[in-house]
Amino acid sequence: MMRDAGQSARWVLPLLMLAALTATAAAAAVKPRAVLVVAFDSSALERDEQWVGQGIAEILGLGLDQHPAFIQIEDSRVRAVGRPDVWGEAVVAQTARTLRVDAALFGRVTRAGTELVIQPRLLEVKGASLEPVSMDSVTVPDGELLARLAPLAVTYARTLKVPLTDGEVRRMEKAGLPTRSLKAFELFGRAAVATAQRPGQEGNEQAVDLLARAIEADPSFVVAQYTLGTVHQALGNRWKAAAQFRASTQLDPNYPEPYKALGDLFMAAPRRLFDQAVEAYDKAIALRPFYADAHVGLGDAKAAKGDVDGAVGAYTKALAYNPINPRVHMSLGKIYYSEKGLYYESVTAYKKAIELDPGSVEARMGLGEVYEDKGLYKEAVEEYKKVVELDGKHTGAMYNLALVYEKTDPREAIAQWERYIALASQLPSEKDWVDVARQHLKKLKSQVKD
Repeated sequence: MMRDAGQSARWVLPLLMLAALTATAAAAAVKPRAVLVVAFDSSALERDEQWVGQGIAEILGLGLDQHPAFIQIEDSRVRAVGRPDVWGEAVVAQTARTLRVDAALFGRVTRAGTELVIQPRLLEVKGASLEPVSMDSVTVPDGELLARLAPLAVTYARTLKVPLTDGEVRRMEKAGLPTRSLKAFELFGRAAVATAQRPGQEGNEQAVDLLARAIEADPSFVVAQYTLGTVHQALGNRWKAAAQFRASTQLDPNYPEPYKALGDLFMAAPRRLFDQAVEAYDKAIALRPFYADAHVGLGDAKAAKGDVDGAVGAYTKALAYNPINPRVHMSLGKIYYSEKGLYYESVTAYKKAIELDPGSVEARMGLGEVYEDKGLYKEAVEEYKKVVELDGKHTGAMYNLALVYEKTDPREAIAQWERYIALASQLPSEKDWVDVARQHLKKLKSQVKD
């Protein structure tokens, strides 16, 4: 019996062509651009000021989130390529090519006496060529960093010749000023540095402390409240994360990110609170109609409820607003195979998800299970092995790998079952699976001995 990568979809989705034909007019009016935003090079500053480079990237991200023309590349995809200590032009250019973005936003920060000098830089990717675009430097007198950073996302958008309405400018500039406390922003920036440079428990625990101090410095710092929730979630503290997300919505009911995050928590809850998830995603989308990740979450929630038309509509909009969203392609991979029996379409969708997010263990598990079910054992082994390489404690991949080896290499299957049992026997949630594994192992050893 194969271990599921995730809850299988129990609905039918029309082919992607239908979704493309019904894409919303609003999305068609704006061409999404994939952009890479990285920390500005602050290596010329004193060590205690170098957080500024990451802080600028955070401000840019907040501003660009407010416009449907920008699809920001996820940190997971950037980490898969490699994260250097300093984002110089050569490294930015190579990363931009690898990730196949439309533009890369980076820059440098230096000091001239008592003033900071921010040198924004832009690389536009046009085919095989990279075109540097000149931008004016921003001089920052002492104490005016927040005010000078607020319009920077608008400046980049205009340099990229993206049409902006007055309302969009106001939203982008407002998002670019998430706090008026320089101390709170510094602590927030340091937290971002911690999670960027030390992804994992150590960096997250440091970020928790820094974000808590940022909130003490400015209790109305909504973005810090929300970000603290995301860090708690990464640490597995689901209840603390939910409390932070709810605190964010109370501070600013018009901030969509915590609603989407609550939807994700509801979907992951042991009792699968699908109705609450739908409500949370709907709220996020009402506040930001082009919030692609919220549309994906809504599609997953409606699909889990058996709402076929609702799921189709949500995935359609997600693809219209963000055609390079790996989660949508992964969901399509599940649907094509489990509900429509479309092998090639399923494999193509899973491979697209993996191309966009090489670290997606769920997409690789799904692809491996399709290969295994079709009797393509060599290909299945390759995918399961990649999952174990990415996550050495992924019991589902280890279990499935042992099952495949039973069909191709009984001796290797024995070794794999023993590895699985050694790890999974320590986990109460795996008890039933471990019992089955021991039966497999006993039978295999008997057969090999005979």
